Amino acid sequence: MATVGYLEGVDPLLLTRLAVRGIGTLPISNGFDNHGKFINSVTERDEIDLIVGYLHKVLRTQRQGFLVEDILQACLDCQISVLIIVPQAERSAALDLLGKTGDSVVLVTPDQVYEECMSRLSPA
Repeated sequence: MATVGYLEGVDPLLLTRLAVRGIGTLPISNGFDNHGKFINSVTERDEIDLIVGYLHKVLRTQRQGFLVEDILQACLDCQISVLIIVPQAERSAALDLLGKTGDSVVLVTPDQVYEECMSRLSPA
């Protein structure tokens, strides 16, 4: 069974749609909101296939001296794709804010999240 980690604020209907298709869901915290497992303590043993969350959840910590790469480092190390939800009109600014996070961090619009999740979780 695939597992999707989700940061606080992700649409519960998305999570329900995934659950009825046999996809597990796991709450993930940015380290400040205590929403679930701390994102930087994710390991391969957690068997998370994908993480979904809004942009502000990974940017919130820059004032405390953490860069986006710091928050997402465990995901990058474990090669877990991260879908960052951003409105289309904000895409360019979001890319600038994210910096060099690599190909595993993908921006999606709110209306594309489910389809992108399913395409990344389905076998090729």
